[in-house]
Amino acid sequence: MTTSSIARGVKGTIVSAVAACACYGLWNALRGWAEDASEAGQGAMGAGWLESAVAGLVGLLSMPLLLWAGMRVLGERGVHLLVLGGLAAWWFLGGRAVEDARGTAATALLLGLFAVLGGLLSLVRTAGD
Repeated sequence: MTTSSIARGVKGTIVSAVAACACYGLWNALRGWAEDASEAGQGAMGAGWLESAVAGLVGLLSMPLLLWAGMRVLGERGVHLLVLGGLAAWWFLGGRAVEDARGTAATALLLGLFAVLGGLLSLVRTAGD
């Protein structure tokens, strides 16, 4: 399906925003689970480490899958740069949003920034068009 650059950018922005909100919620919930596991270990060395690692990996690695699937559902192909750039951006921005939470406004700003960046990255068509 061939679409204009504007439509592709809008699709990329929407998919990135939805993926950012979903990954943020998932990562935050898993982080809470890891903190609960750490508290249940009553300060034992290593309590909650595995849960924290799982939370970080799932929160990070679910992003490229959601970006790819979202763009495919909307009929777009050749989104390799969006997927790889989105993963790198989410590692930085998502990590800041989840781990260094400084309030609702800062979190919303980081998620919005990710959505705009995703829209820009989606404008580049790669192999598979």
